[in-house]
Order: sequence, then structure tokens, then C-alpha cells
Amino acid sequence: MILSALITSVGINLGLCLLFFTLYSILRKQPGNITVYAPRLVAEGKAQQGGQFNLESLLPTAGWIRKAWQLSEDEILSVLGLDAVVFMRIFIFSLRVFTFAGVVGIFILLPVNYLGNQLNVDISDFSHFSNKSLDSFSISNVNNGSNWLWIHFCAAYVFTGVVCYLLYYGDTEKLYKRLSHLKLNNHTPQRFRRDGFLGIFGRKVDLVDHYEKKLEDLEDNMRLEQSSSAGKEVPAAFVSFKSRLGAAVALHIQQAVNPTKWVTERAPEPQDVYWPFFSDSFIKRWICVLVVFVACVALTILFLIPVVLVQGLTHLDQLETWFPFLKGILKLTFVSQVITGYLPSLILQMFLSFVPPIMIMFSSMQGYISLSQIEKSACIKVLWFTIWNIFFANVLSGSALYQVNVFLEPKKIPSVLAEAVPAQASFFIAYVVTSGWTSLSSELCRLTPLICSFFKRVFSGKDGDEFEVPSIPYHSGIPTILFFGLLGISYFFLAPLILPFLLVYYCMGYIIYRNQLLNVYALQYETGGKFWPIVHYSTIFSLVLMHIIAIGIFGLKKVPLASSLTIPLPILTLLFNEYCQKRFLPLFKSFPMECLVKKDREDVNDPTMGEFYEKLVTAYRDPGLMSLRYSRSGTEGYNSPLLHAARV
Repeated sequence: MILSALITSVGINLGLCLLFFTLYSILRKQPGNITVYAPRLVAEGKAQQGGQFNLESLLPTAGWIRKAWQLSEDEILSVLGLDAVVFMRIFIFSLRVFTFAGVVGIFILLPVNYLGNQLNVDISDFSHFSNKSLDSFSISNVNNGSNWLWIHFCAAYVFTGVVCYLLYYGDTEKLYKRLSHLKLNNHTPQRFRRDGFLGIFGRKVDLVDHYEKKLEDLEDNMRLEQSSSAGKEVPAAFVSFKSRLGAAVALHIQQAVNPTKWVTERAPEPQDVYWPFFSDSFIKRWICVLVVFVACVALTILFLIPVVLVQGLTHLDQLETWFPFLKGILKLTFVSQVITGYLPSLILQMFLSFVPPIMIMFSSMQGYISLSQIEKSACIKVLWFTIWNIFFANVLSGSALYQVNVFLEPKKIPSVLAEAVPAQASFFIAYVVTSGWTSLSSELCRLTPLICSFFKRVFSGKDGDEFEVPSIPYHSGIPTILFFGLLGISYFFLAPLILPFLLVYYCMGYIIYRNQLLNVYALQYETGGKFWPIVHYSTIFSLVLMHIIAIGIFGLKKVPLASSLTIPLPILTLLFNEYCQKRFLPLFKSFPMECLVKKDREDVNDPTMGEFYEKLVTAYRDPGLMSLRYSRSGTEGYNSPLLHAARV
């Protein structure tokens, strides 16, 4: 890719970002859109629906940026829990890492790369600067055997040390201190909706009137089903203890001679329970895991088809071979720049958008008993799917068999990656701009809810619309952030031109998601910060990948001493990871016994424990077996008990 094609891609996406920002600053102030851009505030009663239109609301303003910037971490914790804090700390950690990387890469490594002469680029010719290949800004342009390569060697060591320092002292210890301060927030249900198709058509009704007839029809059937199920038992149960210490001891002791016959695991929060697999046996869950694994592998292989298509678009000569009738069109400068610089990333992002919901479906079939486990599992699946299909499949752009053979011969991995990874630098720069910048901007505008809300207002009026308060999409958001981190770490010394684009992405993401946390998203369930180990392992993997590429690239560049001296880097990184596992990972899995005993002693003098035990009796009851308290007279409603997670 030439520089002008990248500029075209940046220009298109920058224009889209400015358009989305402008639209958001206008649309968010319209009275009819408050349930789209501030649904959580409306549900909590902090914002009111309705209002009058005025001309000032059509002027774009940036006040929302200031409000998002002023949002404190304690406010995020109190409203959305520790997982939201972890989510924002990923941005903070990434900004720290790539600010340092950007300074080193842009002001030191980039000039060294450009001043090289390996690609025979005339650096004094600025008249055709826009037609220069992006490879002239990468390590590929540094002469073989040049002493300038030792700058890249030193940069790799220093960068690894900085990342490990930030990973250890910057975030992990601080996050653990937050584990004992989880707070949950209840939700206020909406009362009004339409009774027609998708809530769009039909007359406007009060929910009480709307569902009263249905409740009357279903009440007798439900009582009949409950009476027939009264004598049945399932081989599973929620067991409560009067002390946290007793629960912890029972959890870690093997209950039966056959460990697969009687399995104990920590109970999720009441609102986090996923009932379909609650009573399934160990064997059935194990089979489900195997089936899901096979399905994920099949999806990964199937996804190679759009990857091959995208790679064809990045090479115009290959595209002309496939479609000879396009030769005339491809000779147009703007068309060729759009096809090579913008279209491949757009197509890949469109296909990739289907992956997170598919992975959520796969994880829900895997035998988990909590929604948070499903979300975490889907997050891991999406992350590794993205790393393989977007990074490795694009880098090793050949047959699928060739990609497999590369990893069957480990000795060739450094040299193969050293040749292939720098060649795809231009594609990934365009991918960061298209998939990163524009996707974040569209997240701010919430296009799908906006369109749905518009059609509901057109067909059913604007008053009393039903709306849903969404939860944070961790399973799709976290893998995207971490994948861009992998790109930045891998290309830190290979193609530092990618670093400023990544910095822009993380700055945008930091502001946009703080705004969404402030206005849009609500807490549904909590993992207790268990997404952070995923961040840690992904960062370690990215560092080791960078080291392997460095070993290969120094060998190809005829600097064998630098290649040999780089070998200790992945070893030291893995040792650091092993220490962090021993030091921090147990803290994310369970509470220390010391804390449990202290909390049990505090409960002795707690006057609310009696009420807590009363709620505990019914908190984990299957919703299908809840006692019916609906009265046909309408004087008595149905209430389900809530168990605060902080008391578990």
C-alpha cells in the first residue's frame, strides 16, 4: 500500500467519525431520543422523558466530553461494578503503554527506518512523497547488517520492561483492592408498551391491563405444572451456610469418592443464574464442551474464506487476475486507493461483527450455570478467534495447509513471522482506522437503537415507548481492545507508523465508553474483575509474539548477535508471568481466608443478618417454581426477593 492510499482511508474514516460526533451531539439533545442515549438515567428516574423542542438543541456541542472526563472511578464502581472499572482500566493501561511506545517509535525508530536504504527509496525526493510505499517507514527499509538495528534491539528490551512494570505496579494490585467494595444497582422496570407486533403497531396499553388477561389464562396452567413437579427432584441444589468460612471449606473439599459424581462449585448471584444447565451431569457438560470446541474450530476454518477475499483486495495485480474486466476501473487512482486502503478492512469488519453473538450462543451451550461465566467464556473465544483469523490468517496469507505446516515446524516460526508480519503492516494500519475509529464512533451514536426508536415513534407515537437498558458488551468490547494492543506491541519496532493511530483509538475509546457508562449501560451481573486475567495473559502473549518476531527479523537482517541476545526476553517475560500467576491469580478466584473470618466476625453484630437469611430461602428458587402471588382483583402484585451480592 502506498502512502496516498492510507491517507485516503484515514480521510474517509475521519470524516465518518466527525459526522458521527456531530450527529450524536445533536441527536442526544432531542427529547424523543433520551431513551436511546440515556436509557439508564431514565430507568433510574434521573432523567425525564418528553420535553420541548428548541432551536438551540440543533447546535452541536461538546459538553458531553467534559462530563465523561469528570466521571470518577468510584462512581463507575458504585453504579456498574468492578467489571466496568476493569473495562476502563484496559484503556488506561493501553494509553500508558502506547504513549511510551509512540514517543520511542515516532521520534526514534521511525526516522531510523526511513533513513535506511534497503528498499532503494530516495529519501530526498519529496515531490512524490504521497506515492511512497509504507514499507519505507518499516524496519524492512533498514539495511541488512546495519548497526542501526541495535536501536531496535534496545527498544525491544526497554519496551518489554515498561509494559511489565505497568502491568504489575500500574493496575493489578490496585484492582485487587477493589474486590471487597463491589456494589450492585437494582433496575426499575418500564411500565408502558405497545401490544402489537414488536411493540410498534397496535393500541397503547398499560402493562398491568395488558398482562392481566394473560396472567389469568396462565395461572391455572402454572399451578397444575407446579403441582405435578412438587414431588420431583433434580440432582443439584444451592446450599447455604451460616458462615463464609464454612462455605469456603465445603467448596474446596471433595464430597464423594468419584469426583465427577458430586461436583461443588461457587454459586453465582441470584440474578446471574443460568438455569438450563443447573442440574445437568458432569458427563453432559463435558460432552457440551467438546461439541462447542468442534463448532469453534469449524467456524474458524470457515472464516478463512472472507480472509482470502480481503487479501485479494489488498493486491491489485491479484484482483486483476481474478476479474480481468475490472482492469479499466482499477486504473483510476481514487478507486484503487479506496479498494486497497479502505474496502478490505470494511469487509473484514462486517464479517467479524457476526462472531460475538455466535460465540455467546456457543458459550451458552457449554454447560455454564451463570451468565457471567458465559460472558467471560465468549470473551475468550472472540479474542482468540480474532487473533487467529485477523492476525495470523492475514499474515500467513497462503493456503490453510501452509498455515498449519508453519506451526508444525517450530524452528521456522521466527523466520516465517519475520518475513510475513512486516509485509502486512499497511493492512493493519488501515484496519485500526476502519475497525477502530469508525466502530467506536458508531458505538457512540447507537445507530440500531436509534433506528428502532424512530420507527416506533412513527408507527406508535412518541409517548410511553418501551425501552431496554443494555449491559456492557464485554464479550465484544474487550477482545477488540486487546487485539489492537496485540497489533501495537507486535508492530512497535517493525512499523511504528501504526502507533499514533492506536493512540487516537484509545483516546477516543476512553472518552466514548466513559460517556456510555455514564448514560447508557446498566449492571446486570458481576464477575468480580475476572476479566483482568484475560488482559494480563493477552499482554504477555503479545510480548512473547513480539520477541519471536524480533528473533527472526534480526536473523534475516544479518545481525545474529542481536538475534541471540533477544532469546532471553521471552524467557524472562514468561517467568514474570509465572510470578504474577502465583501472586495475583488466586486473588481473582477466591477471597482469602483471613478476609472471610473477619467478615464472619462482623456479621455476628450485624442486625440485618436475620432479614438476609429470610431472603436467602427464596433467592435461588427457580423462577418457574415461584409461588404465584397474583391476585385477580389487582390489589396484590408479584414480588421476587433480591439477594445483595455483597452479602454472599
